[in-house]
Amino acid sequence: MGECTDLTAEDSSNLIEEIATSGNRQAFALLFRHFAPRLKAYLRRLGAGDTLAEELAQEVMLTVWRRAAQFDRRQAGASTWIFTIARNKRIDAIRRDRWPDIDPEDPALIPEPLQAADKTVEAGQREALLRKAVTTLPVEQSTLLRLSYFEDKSHSAIAEELNLPLGTVKSRLRLALARLRTMLEDVQ
Repeated sequence: MGECTDLTAEDSSNLIEEIATSGNRQAFALLFRHFAPRLKAYLRRLGAGDTLAEELAQEVMLTVWRRAAQFDRRQAGASTWIFTIARNKRIDAIRRDRWPDIDPEDPALIPEPLQAADKTVEAGQREALLRKAVTTLPVEQSTLLRLSYFEDKSHSAIAEELNLPLGTVKSRLRLALARLRTMLEDVQ
């Protein structure tokens, strides 16, 4: 980050005020050479890795450049003001890591497109027809359909739950589906 220079508290405050009043780049360069290595070491002590500490130190110094006019030596010394900015930048970085920015383009956040009204009505009619057809099946077949398709249970779990052989569950489901298919084809 550059060589280290020694500045007094008075020198640092004067440099910040020069930056605020005239945008003095040489004053900023002196301030940067003095504080950047100290900021990086401080940020590392706060748990930032080398790369993050370097980035945050530069962000802090950029903030000093941009907000130099907000510095008031009567409220705090230059180093206190600068290191407070550094501490706040580190807290912001921790928050960003915990709660990353939401990507609005994330496919999981994009809602499904609305279905046309006629398609929604058709789907509702098909569902009503299917439910009515299921009620006309024998109880053992409608129970198997409900467990398999509405409760999403595996054939082996159904067989165990109803104390039936697995082959019986599969054949009754096939028979139930064939009957449903025939009933629904007759309706259409």
